[in-house]
Amino acid sequence: LFVENLSLGLIVYNDITILLIEITVIGTLAILLFAVSTLTIYLRGSYLTRKAFGVLDELTEKANNISSQNLNLRLNVNDSTDELIEIALTFNRMMDRIEKAYEKQNQFVSDASHELRTPISVIQGYARMLDRWGKDDKDILQESIQAIKKESENMQDLVEKLLFIARNDKDTLVLVKGRFNMSELIGELIRETILLETNHNIESHVEPEIMLDGDRDRIKQALRIFVDNALKYTETGKIITIKLTIEDNYAVVTVRDNGIGIPEEQLPNIFDRFFRVDASRERDKGGHGLGLSIARIIVLRHGGRIKVASKPGEGTRFKIYFPIDLPPSTSHSE
Repeated sequence: LFVENLSLGLIVYNDITILLIEITVIGTLAILLFAVSTLTIYLRGSYLTRKAFGVLDELTEKANNISSQNLNLRLNVNDSTDELIEIALTFNRMMDRIEKAYEKQNQFVSDASHELRTPISVIQGYARMLDRWGKDDKDILQESIQAIKKESENMQDLVEKLLFIARNDKDTLVLVKGRFNMSELIGELIRETILLETNHNIESHVEPEIMLDGDRDRIKQALRIFVDNALKYTETGKIITIKLTIEDNYAVVTVRDNGIGIPEEQLPNIFDRFFRVDASRERDKGGHGLGLSIARIIVLRHGGRIKVASKPGEGTRFKIYFPIDLPPSTSHSE
């Protein structure tokens, strides 16, 4: 038997229940992961934001409360995030500088007031003496006049030094610079020292025709301070040496004495304002402890530097360096 036009069909039935369950589970996990991630980010961000604004709020509060009475305010670095720790450290370093500068300024005012108090008290004392007995006693009159004159000159010298330092601090110190012969200046300084000082032996060595750009009067003022200190602290009859040489494109002035010397632990402080190695000794000699501070200002303003070596009982050596421009072929050494 033949069957014509016979059509066959295949019908397949699949159970998709498992697939639907898998899709549902994966979707649920994805939603749950998204929710957890979102919540974590929110909480973490909220925490960091609160912490960040906490540091900024602390910075704002402490900045608003800064005054001369509480310059010791600092931010707590331990609670700062990595992103904000540099801000906190910068603020603390700024406060360190402000506090140090304020303390230095207070000390300067205190020292200046103390230095001025002595000549003022002396002048007032002699003025009272004149008022009581000086009108009739010529000896008291003459003594009082000389004392008042001396103390007023001492006070004028101190005020001029204080004004010089104040101008430097305010960056209003004016240097009248020009090209001059440094060799001639040192020769002039040596001649004046020999003329005015007869109790010490002055030895010198000056290389000729050393030219320098700078304020001639100020440089001479600085070098006079070094020479006067050498004379002041060297016993009668001993040697003071003054030299001018060239060393590595620097004009080098050396002032050496055979005086009392400076203890090693005090060397770092000798250029501080009002510092005295021996306060009572220098006060007797009429010093204020400002000379070396002023000399250092002048040298640094000319781009120079100072080296000092000293040993108690053997003397002190200052080497003052001033930069100069030399031709490439020129070569000098000390």
